[in-house]
Amino acid sequence: NQNKSHSVDIEMTKPQPDILLLYSDQHAPIAGCYGDEIVQTPNLDRLANSGTLFTNCYCPSPICLPSRMSFLPAREPHRQGAWTNRDILPSGIPTFAHSLGAAGYDTVLAGRMHSIGPDQMRGYSRRLVGDHSANWLGGVGHDLGPLAKANDPWRESLTASGPGRSAYETYDNAVTEAAIDQLEEIGRRRAEGDSRPFALTIGWILPHAPYGCSPELFESYKGKVPPPSIAPPEDEHPHYEWWRKDRGVADATPTETMRARTAYYGLVETVDTMIGRVLSALKQAGLSDNTLVIYTSDHGEHLGNRGLWWKSTLYDEAAKVPLIMSLPGVIPANQSCEAVVNLTDVTATMLDIAGAKALPNSQGQSFAGVFEDPAMPWSDETFCEYVNDGVPPWAGGREVIQRMVRLGRYKYIYHHGHRDQLFDLQDDPQELCDLINDPAFAGVGQRLRDRVLAGWDPDAISASLATNGADQAMLEDWAKATRPTDLLRWEMKAEDNWLTPLSYELNS
Repeated sequence: NQNKSHSVDIEMTKPQPDILLLYSDQHAPIAGCYGDEIVQTPNLDRLANSGTLFTNCYCPSPICLPSRMSFLPAREPHRQGAWTNRDILPSGIPTFAHSLGAAGYDTVLAGRMHSIGPDQMRGYSRRLVGDHSANWLGGVGHDLGPLAKANDPWRESLTASGPGRSAYETYDNAVTEAAIDQLEEIGRRRAEGDSRPFALTIGWILPHAPYGCSPELFESYKGKVPPPSIAPPEDEHPHYEWWRKDRGVADATPTETMRARTAYYGLVETVDTMIGRVLSALKQAGLSDNTLVIYTSDHGEHLGNRGLWWKSTLYDEAAKVPLIMSLPGVIPANQSCEAVVNLTDVTATMLDIAGAKALPNSQGQSFAGVFEDPAMPWSDETFCEYVNDGVPPWAGGREVIQRMVRLGRYKYIYHHGHRDQLFDLQDDPQELCDLINDPAFAGVGQRLRDRVLAGWDPDAISASLATNGADQAMLEDWAKATRPTDLLRWEMKAEDNWLTPLSYELNS
């Protein structure tokens, strides 16, 4: 438990609020409302103007599945057991969908969840669109055609980038349409007197790599997107130096870098357009006056900063996520909040506002009281952990066990088997000056190291990875031999992936 203060009850003068959770993938806080002057995000900007924007929200883990499987039950990875993209969340762990369902909500998921195994519902009553990937370890993967490997940490992410389109966008369009249809149906039922509250989660894949956006959007951003603002430090941490070289991006060319960054900006605008369509449908259905709208993502994206790409680090570029929350009459409009929070806290807050029961064994703490009293005591402490068993082809065969704590102005990163890192984010927001060996900060470092290791045992995690690996190998053998039918899956077509000729350069 992070020992945060108890929430302050919000006096609800309206009926139980509806909930619309907008959940993207791999979106660093790049948006107009977050101060970016280039990207066009009018819908996120309007949402921020109608509610509260958080500037210090962290994910539980800077990689897809562990972050998502922590968000659902509000438990950190070491408390729910899913550390890697190959792990399976035990179905006996209740999620926020279970709590909301018990509180009377109609819980619906449209799109991405990234759950592996037989439980493809995780407490939701209905799913409108399944995941794009196999439900089973060892299942048949999705085909990205000419963009193969460009979605994962490979050099192909940079070489196969630019104007074009991935099937991820096709998927997200299908998700958007399904969500709009659902909102229209809810509006019709409300007009007929159905008062049951809804909790609709919309899961998009974008702006996750491949870094390919429509030629029109690419052209509109070409030459306008700034280069990475953070270069690799001279005393680069050995783990990240290895990661850059092992993944083949240490010698990324300026053209590759800017082509991928330009496409990413186009993908962010693409997601924003989809968000705008959903919010318009919410309003047209007459549902916007009493709906808690939450926008966030599962983790961030380096986008060439520090010479790094994708996620899988505990730097802010990967560990921080956007968070906007809006509820008319309850959450103040046009407000920015600097409190240090986590997606696990978002789960607890959502349930608090909904009047649903707090999840058992949750590590998330409701910050609902902050909306009523910005001066409410809050510890400004949160954790994020990254664990990789080295098994995926892109992992370089190296086991990685890391955990960070952000406490107020300081961040401490524990690296199992390597030197740790300490940063003062107030004086050094870009995390360039490592204070771990500065005698003046020895006390701060020791205090934060103790917090990181409290109740978190890296040696025990390493042993668990070995056990999990043996189990997963058997499950993969079974799936490859028996070819079980995917329970909920959206068919992804190779022909939906394309790029214009890669000779298309930024100066063309």
